Amino acid sequence: MATPGCFSPVLHAGRRAVVTGAARGIGLGIAQRLLREGADVALVDLDRAALDEALSGLPQGGGRALAVVCDVSREDEVQQMARRVTQAFGGIDILVNNAAISPKHQGRKATVAQATLQEWRQVLDVNLTSAFLCARACLPGMVEARWGRIVNIASQAGRTRSEISGAHYGASKAGLASLARTLACEVGELGITVNAVAPGRIDTPMAQTVSPEVNERYRANIPVRRFGTPDDVAAAVSYLASVDAGFVTGATLDVNGGAFMI
Repeated sequence: MATPGCFSPVLHAGRRAVVTGAARGIGLGIAQRLLREGADVALVDLDRAALDEALSGLPQGGGRALAVVCDVSREDEVQQMARRVTQAFGGIDILVNNAAISPKHQGRKATVAQATLQEWRQVLDVNLTSAFLCARACLPGMVEARWGRIVNIASQAGRTRSEISGAHYGASKAGLASLARTLACEVGELGITVNAVAPGRIDTPMAQTVSPEVNERYRANIPVRRFGTPDDVAAAVSYLASVDAGFVTGATLDVNGGAFMI
């Protein structure tokens, strides 16, 4: 696997990728890396202004970029997104399900007793159901091509307890890993792999929704003594999306600096 900051401009040449939640943070880092490594990338997000800003800062050279505004929790919009990307690029080879929300209340998670049913459903819809919808929309072309890569961005919060994220977030992220395992068994013989990446604490806007004291306490317990970067996650995704990862499927790759080990 390439180390963070070390790119191969031809690793994904000729591939067509969809990255959800790509306007900022981890999703943007993944999109930037795949573009640098030659893929055509559709950056999918609900926030048009953030998408426009992301497009203006994308690396020159490499693959083509396409911005698509889409609510990935809505089946009709996901189907329309997949059709648009297929028309623009000629197909979809790589799907990265990254879109996610993690609601906070005055910088803290809501406990199960405090969280509303509306909030629970919204988190599950955005974080988990969206991956189901996007996979269904993108799979037909992969099946026809007999090649594809699906990577779900799970979380350390779905692997162990979390003092920062609510139960709905952890449940949705655990579900993404389970979805990857189940789908991997269903499509493996068709040349399609499905895996999950479980980041720990990554330095993104989402990480800043809690207090600095909470973040510093968390950082002190990470063996490498730093938060991760979006490119730490992007490097893992790049590998799993590559030809070299053809014998890796149904796996969850932890990218957390040693904060959680099994």
